[in-house]
Amino acid sequence: MSDAQNAVNIVSNFLEASMAPDPELAATYMAPDVVIIFTGGRDMETPHAITHFNAGRYAWVKKALGQFDWTVHEDHIVVYSNGTLYGEWPDGRPFAGNRYLDRYEVREGKITRMDVWNDSAEWILTPELNRQS
Repeated sequence: MSDAQNAVNIVSNFLEASMAPDPELAATYMAPDVVIIFTGGRDMETPHAITHFNAGRYAWVKKALGQFDWTVHEDHIVVYSNGTLYGEWPDGRPFAGNRYLDRYEVREGKITRMDVWNDSAEWILTPELNRQS
C-alpha cells in the first residue's frame, strides 16, 4: 500500500470513528499534539471537544463521505475529504446536503493537523438555504 493510500485510510478510519461517535477511537488516529481548527476558526483541543461542540450545534450529525484527494509533501501527506452533512438541528428539523471540506495533514501514520469547513453557520443564519436531499 502506498503512503498516500495509507494516509487516506487513516483519515477514513478517523471519520468513521468520529461519526460513531467514538472520540476515544478517533483519538487513536491523531498525534498527541494534533492541531484541530474547526469552523469559524475554533481551536479544538481533542476529538472529545469536537463531539462536545457538535452536540451543541446538532441533535445529531453524520457525514455522507464524498471523495478523498491527496497531495504528497516532503514530510507529510495532505488528505482532503469532501461530501455533505446530514442530520437534525436541535429543534428537530432534519437537514441534508450541507457541504463540508476537511483538510488533514498526516505524518508518520498520525493526523497532525485537521481543518474543517462546512455550510452549517450559513444554514443556521438563513434556514431557507436548508435543502432536503
